[in-house]
Amino acid sequence: MGQQKTPHTPSIKKTEVVIVGAGFGGLCMAIKLKEAGIHDFVVLEKADDVGGTWRDNTYPGCACDVQSHLYSYSFEGKPDWSKRYTPWYEIQDYIRNTTDKYQIRPHIRFNQEVIAAEFDEDRARWTLTTETGDKFDCHHWVLASGPLHVPQYPDIPGLDGFKGKVFHSARWDHDYDLKGKEVVSIGTGGSAIQYCPEIAPEVEHLTVMQRSPAWIIPRDERSYNGLEKTVFKRVPALRKLHRARLYWSNESRVWPIFNPALARSLQHLTKLFIRLQVRDRDTARKLTPDYTIGCKRVLISNKFYPMFNRKNVSLVTESIDRITPNGIVTSDGVEHPADCIILGTGFQVDPRLYMKDFTLKGRKGHTLGKDWKDGVEGYMGTMVSGYPNMYQLVGPNAGLGHNSIIFMIEAQVDYILKCMENARLRYADYLDVKPEAQQRFNENAQKALDGTVWATGCTSWYQQADGKNFAV
Repeated sequence: MGQQKTPHTPSIKKTEVVIVGAGFGGLCMAIKLKEAGIHDFVVLEKADDVGGTWRDNTYPGCACDVQSHLYSYSFEGKPDWSKRYTPWYEIQDYIRNTTDKYQIRPHIRFNQEVIAAEFDEDRARWTLTTETGDKFDCHHWVLASGPLHVPQYPDIPGLDGFKGKVFHSARWDHDYDLKGKEVVSIGTGGSAIQYCPEIAPEVEHLTVMQRSPAWIIPRDERSYNGLEKTVFKRVPALRKLHRARLYWSNESRVWPIFNPALARSLQHLTKLFIRLQVRDRDTARKLTPDYTIGCKRVLISNKFYPMFNRKNVSLVTESIDRITPNGIVTSDGVEHPADCIILGTGFQVDPRLYMKDFTLKGRKGHTLGKDWKDGVEGYMGTMVSGYPNMYQLVGPNAGLGHNSIIFMIEAQVDYILKCMENARLRYADYLDVKPEAQQRFNENAQKALDGTVWATGCTSWYQQADGKNFAV
C-alpha cells in the first residue's frame, strides 16, 4: 500500500511584513528589510524555488537582454559573469546564491500561492490567504509577483484537438525530443527570437508564425575573459565603474524614445541590418516592421534574421484560422503540418487578467477588480489609493523600455522602506495615498507619455485594450 499523505491543517501566522513572490523584487525587499533591522517577515512563493521568471524560463537560448553587470543588485555585484548578456541558468544561480548569502531562505514559505488579501480597517491589519488555507496576519505587505509570470495561451479554435505536442515557451518540455520533427512556433517576441535559432538546426522543418514583426538590433555576444574577471574581483571600483558606464549608455537610449523623429532616422540602420542578414528580399520585407522603432519592445539578437536563410525554416505572416489534429490552417487556406506547436506568445501583463481570481479588498469597500475596472492605475508604480500599507514592485507605469528593471526595483524598495519608517515615526496605524494625489500622478504620467515613441500608434503589451499605456 502507498503511504498516505498527512492532511494539511491550515494555520494562522502573525507577522509584521508579508512579501508575495521570491523573484528579484521579493528577494530585494527581504534583504533590505533585514538591513533595516526588520526580521519579522515572511516571503510567500507559489513555486518550490526562488527565481521567478528565471526559474520558469529555461527554453534553449534563454538569456537576458540587459547587460549582466547591470541586471544584478547594486549591493551584490558579481565579478565573474561569463558574458555581456547572461544565459538564464547563470542568473538563476546568482539569485539562489544571493538568497543563501543573505539568509533569506528561512523566511520563505514555498508552495504557498496567495489567493486573497483583505484589509481590516479597525485593526489596521491585512490578512493574506493562501491556496492551502493558511492565513498570514500582517501590518504591511508587498506584492512582488512581477508582470511576467502567467503565460498567455492563445485562444485558437482547435488547439485542444491537436494530436501532437503543445507547450508554452515558459513551460518548456525538455523531455520532448525535437530532433527530426515538424515544428510550428507561434509568435516572434522576446522568447521566440531566442529559442527559434537554437532549435532550427535539429528540427526537420521550423515554421515561424508571425503576427507582427519586431525591431531587432544586434547583440554584443562578447564573453568576459579571465583577466577581466580577475580585475573586477580584485578592484571592485572598476567593476562599479563598468556598471555605471553600462547604465549611462543605456540611459542615452531614452532620447529616441522621447523624440520619435530621431527614432525614425535611426531605424534606417536597422532596416539595413535586416537586408544584410536576410538573403531573400520578400522574407526581409515581411520581417521589417511598419511602426516607429521603440513603440513596441526592441529586441536584440544576432541569430534570428540569419536563421531564415536556412532551407528548413519558413516565415508565415498570414493569420491563423484554426488548428487541426495535424497542423495549423492559415487564412489563405494552407495547412502547415506540425508534430509540435510551441507557443511563444508571452505573458498576461495586464494585472486585471493575471489577478482576476485574486480577491483583494482594501478600505471602505475598495476592491481591486472594481477600482481597476476601467484601467490600471497606481501611485509611483508602488502604491494604490484605498489599499493602505500595501505596496507593489514593478507596478503600473514602473516598467522601462531602455534600461534595467533591477534599478527600478531597488528604487521602489527604498521608497517602501521610507513609507514604513514614516508611518512608524508618526505612530500611524497605516499610510494611504490620497485619491487626488494618485489622480494627479496618473494624469501627469499619461501627459508625459504623449509625444514619445510609445504614442506613435502601434499596439503593444505596454497598453491595455483601449490604448492606455499602463506599463512603462
